[in-house]
Amino acid sequence: MAELQPQVLVIEDEALICMLLEDVLEGLGCAIVGPAMTVEQGEKLARSEALQFAVLDVNLGRGDSFGVADILAERGVPFAFITGYGKAGVRKDLQGAPVLQKPIDIDRLEQILRESAVI
Repeated sequence: MAELQPQVLVIEDEALICMLLEDVLEGLGCAIVGPAMTVEQGEKLARSEALQFAVLDVNLGRGDSFGVADILAERGVPFAFITGYGKAGVRKDLQGAPVLQKPIDIDRLEQILRESAVI
């Protein structure tokens, strides 16, 4: 029987970063949910999909991913933020989540996934 791939939600509005994340996560054995490029898409997927983890770009054009993070936290789904601003770019009550600074350190992303028991 084949082992199920962990379902990872990707929310990122920059196409090149999104493609990089997809390649890295698939290379680590994850199945990509989305990707979502807007807050609305992200919230819909966060509510409806069976997820083991999520990677959330903080700034999404006309909004931020903090509402998605709230949904995931309610569901007990771990997540990490991506931002060019580091921890300072994350809402104070969500600063306990891992933060990946842009440009993304792929080794750090893999470490976060291992620490969260996703891979």
